[in-house]
This record gives sequence, C-alpha cells and structure tokens, in this order.
Amino acid sequence: MMTMPRIILAGDRSSAGKTTISTGLMSILHESGLKVQPFKVGLDYIDPSYHSLVTGRQGENLDGFLMSGEAIVEAFQHSAEGADIAIIEGVRGLYEGLEAVSDVGSTAQIAKILKAPVILVVDAQSITRSTAAIVKGYKDFDKGINFKGVILNKVGSERHAEKARTAIEKYTGVEVLGAIPRNKGMSLTMRHLGLIPAREGASRVGDFEARISKIKAIIKEHVNIDRLVEIAKAAPRLKARKQSIFIKENDAGVRIGVALDEAFNFYYKDNVDLLTLKGAEVVYFSPLHDREIPDVDGLMIGGGYPEFFAGELSDNSSMRKSIAEASANGMPIYAECGGMMYLVRALEDENGKRYDMVGAMDGVASMKHIRHIGYVAGQFEKDTPIGAKGSFFKGHEFHYSIITDIPPDAKFAYRMDRGIGIKDGMDGMMVNNTLGSYTHLHAASYVPFAKKFVESCVEYKEQ
Repeated sequence: MMTMPRIILAGDRSSAGKTTISTGLMSILHESGLKVQPFKVGLDYIDPSYHSLVTGRQGENLDGFLMSGEAIVEAFQHSAEGADIAIIEGVRGLYEGLEAVSDVGSTAQIAKILKAPVILVVDAQSITRSTAAIVKGYKDFDKGINFKGVILNKVGSERHAEKARTAIEKYTGVEVLGAIPRNKGMSLTMRHLGLIPAREGASRVGDFEARISKIKAIIKEHVNIDRLVEIAKAAPRLKARKQSIFIKENDAGVRIGVALDEAFNFYYKDNVDLLTLKGAEVVYFSPLHDREIPDVDGLMIGGGYPEFFAGELSDNSSMRKSIAEASANGMPIYAECGGMMYLVRALEDENGKRYDMVGAMDGVASMKHIRHIGYVAGQFEKDTPIGAKGSFFKGHEFHYSIITDIPPDAKFAYRMDRGIGIKDGMDGMMVNNTLGSYTHLHAASYVPFAKKFVESCVEYKEQ
C-alpha cells in the first residue's frame, strides 16, 4: 500500500486560478524543505513546466481518456517515488471531461482513481453567498469525491471573504482554507495557446522571477498551508501496483537526441523516462543554440512554439543541414507538432512571411487563426520508427497551424478515427525513417512507443 501524501487542486471552471495557486503552493512547500512531486491532470505541457521550475522535479501528466486506471496508478507511483508530497493540478472544472454523462478525462476521475482529497478553487469574484451554492453543488454532484476544502480566489475585500467563508461552512460543512484577494500580481503572461512555457518565460520575460515571488507571497499570506499539508497527509492509502510499464531493461547501446530549448520543450515526462528505461541514453540538444546535432542514433523533436523563433531557427542553417542529412541517411527521427513544423520545408507566419526550415519533409507550416484541439485516436497504416502497421493509439492535438503545399505522393502513417491530423483524416507524414505528426502520444498510453523507437535506433546503428 502507498501512503504518499497527496491533494488535488481542482477548479470550479477554467481560469479559476488553479495553475497560479498550484505553482505558488508547490514553490512554498519546496522552499520549506519538502520534496514535492507535481502532477497535472490532462495533456497540457505548459502548466507542468511551471511546476517543474519551482519544485526541481519533472511534472507528470495523468489523463483518464488516454490511460487506464492501472496505468494512472503506475505512473503516479513511478513519479512520486522519493517525494514527500504530491500536488496534483486539475484541468478545467472538476467534472469537465470527454463526455456529458461520464467522468472520463476529468479531474474527478483522477481524484477517484488516486483516492486523492480535493481542494476546490472557486472564482469568487462578485459573489458571496452564491459561493455556498456552487460548493454544495460540486460536493453533492458526485459522492465519490473526497471533498476536503475550498480556496476562494479573486475576493474583493476582507468582508467579501468573510461572508463567503461563513456561507460555505454553514451550508456545506466544507472548510475554507484560504481567500486570495484580486491582485494583478496573481497572473502569469498569456498568449494564444495559454501560458508562456516556463523555460521561455525565464529567459525572455524581464520580471518573470518577480512574478513568481509575488504569487508565493500572496498565497503564503492568505492560504492555510499547514492545513493543506495535514489534509494531504491524511489521504487514504492507495494500493500499489506491480510495474508493468516502467520496467528497466538492459542498456541498448544507443543515444537519442532530444531537442530542448525555448522553441521545443513540450514533452511528457513518461516519454523521456521510458526511453531511458528501455536502454537508451538521452542527450539533449538545442536547435536554436547548437550548431549541429550531437553524436546520436535517433532524434526526438517535441512540440513548442517554433513560430515565435522562426527567424532564429532559420538563421541556424548548420543545424538545419545537420538534421536534414541525418534524415536523408535514414536516422530514426520522431517529431510532434512544433517539431514537425520545423522539419518541413518552410514556416509561414500570420503575415505570410516564410522562413526556411529543415526541409526533411516537403510542405509548409502555415500559421492560421484556426484552433484544433482535442483527443485523437487512430491506427498505424504503415510500419514506423515508433510502431508497427495495425497498431492502435490514442493521443491529443493542439495547434493553430496547418500544413500546406503537400506533394500528391506524400506518405502518411496514421489513419485518424478521431481528430484532424494533417490532411484528409491522415496524420504522421513519413519520409525515409522520419515521422512527423500533429498527434502527441503519451508513452504510458501508447506503450510500444519507447521500446520500438529504441529498437529502431539500434537497427540504424547496426547498419
């Protein structure tokens, strides 16, 4: 049995303040000397980047549509090992998920699977007694949720906070653990896909550290941190699982280069962890700052914001040439979304200006004001560096770009049963041994990913 202290910070809606409060709380606990393991419900990359920044431990994603209950427990167990407390940030509202009449894909689903106490963050702006109705509705909606507290956010005054606190505790019996005032300091920079990733913010936003410090100070003053920790420590014991996914195998003798910098930093923790567990050595490199790829047997280029660094990526011609040559030589290369946008011939910004990219695959990544977001599912139509023909997968896509100027003879590896993909219900464009897709895969969901990619790198090295 696992006795890991844990809580879920859920929201009554999107933009209730979950990420800001979770990040501040994690930072405070980390600075107090606790080893804090962060988790994020859903498939967001950016929120975990803040969690990782302030805790020093890589954030983990948990998703009930992609992952079975057993895989969720196993992933939680794997990442929480050695931690003193786990803080899990929810996604959207507590009960928002894939469907109207089930909790699949929701924070509530994860709360029940992990038996985690729930702290509800309520946007209390302009309401007082009505907060009690909101909390009562959330508490009574699903009796399987272990409701343990409320944090009021965006309160206007001490009197506002006291009226809401009194109403909630009288009518619901749920403890109010804090009331955070409306304050411009409780915000983080936004843009079209959400928050700026922490790695980019730390390097490009002048007052980034000051913002984090301000958030911590406000939370420390207005939230009962000690009581939160008590609730986390009282979480029910969780039955541990025998590892079936996170199994360490022998050294495969290959090195896999993983692109990591301000432009490319969207990776699920499990994807990189499992490459290592399957015997590969992971070597990080920067398409922005390095001149060529390292001495490796395969490449993984994750998502990110190449459109905001298009000029710098284009100017680094030696890196582009290095990757193009590796692709032409048959090196296994796997790229998701932003990584795929980098691998095509050119990137076109919203004003129509084109920048030369790697050119390993034909096509132009064109930025459009059209958002594609959601779960995807499909089947492999071809053998690829990460999976065999006939394999099924679930994943996620989130992008504002499209791929244009695709040649008529382009080869696609994925047939999409759900989702948009690149063209006509197809995704996973392939050239040589290079695979680029809008689909993001999670290696604890599509389990063959890591083992197959490492095997592909071994085959390439032995040629």
